[in-house]
Amino acid sequence: MMFAQMAANAICTTSQYEDGAVQEPELHIYDKPPEGAAADWSMPQDWESFSAEDHARWRDLVARQSASLKGLASEAFMDGLEKLDLSSGGIPDYRECNTRFLAATGWQAIAVPGVIPNDVFFRHLAERRFPVSNFLRQHSSLDYNDEPDMFHDVFGHLPMFVDRTFGDFMAAYGRAGLRAEKLGMSDLLGRLYLHTVEFGLIAEAGGVRAYGAGLLSSYAETVHAVTGADTLRLKFNLPRMMRTDYPFDTFQPTYFVIESFAALLEEMETTSLREVYGQMDSTRILAPGESDPSDVVFTVDAV
Repeated sequence: MMFAQMAANAICTTSQYEDGAVQEPELHIYDKPPEGAAADWSMPQDWESFSAEDHARWRDLVARQSASLKGLASEAFMDGLEKLDLSSGGIPDYRECNTRFLAATGWQAIAVPGVIPNDVFFRHLAERRFPVSNFLRQHSSLDYNDEPDMFHDVFGHLPMFVDRTFGDFMAAYGRAGLRAEKLGMSDLLGRLYLHTVEFGLIAEAGGVRAYGAGLLSSYAETVHAVTGADTLRLKFNLPRMMRTDYPFDTFQPTYFVIESFAALLEEMETTSLREVYGQMDSTRILAPGESDPSDVVFTVDAV
């Protein structure tokens, strides 16, 4: 399954017409690069095509989410958000934004039409390019969108790259992804992405803070993940994460807490993923919310 499609599935819902008829969301999923996209699925952002209403909607989204995440988002995210200044002028123009983004992170943002194939996605990450969907959610979906859009990708992901160690982890993940593709293990590695890059928590400020983009672009789930009394938070366990499935239509029942981004990078660089893949042949996939004997519930003392 494609990574963007996995993320889309994790947040996808149906919507209804006024007469009550169910409408399945039309996702940006293609069999081949659509018109205007290159062989690597990159495309011109065409910033001039965004309307004044689009820019106003972007400013509203950024202002609302930035204010609501204080005390919930990781220090790295809040620092990156301030340094990248994603709200001024509306939707960022990558011709200008990438100059600042590259200097701050060593990465570039590239526009893509939506879902892209695994190998293309991994290649971009390995070469320090982050794909960004080139469409913005509508007013009816300000709080919850049917698929990862520009707001999720830019606001939720890009500030984290200001932390250079996190950026190194993402590049290492891309390289591991290219190897996983050859071994037919992309789905396993995809669960690691979902439980870290999309829904990850970090031990910080005497508790936990969010660093995953799926959380940071959704205030309600961030509150659930960080402060929920019944939320299960487990200490980072890479093999466990890779065999833990995720729900498509509700908040995650289980979140994984890392000690630091340095520790996350070290796990990525020193763990033999080939050995982990081999162990999966005799180990079943855990359903969302299912416990395992290897679980260590996160407490401040457990870090």
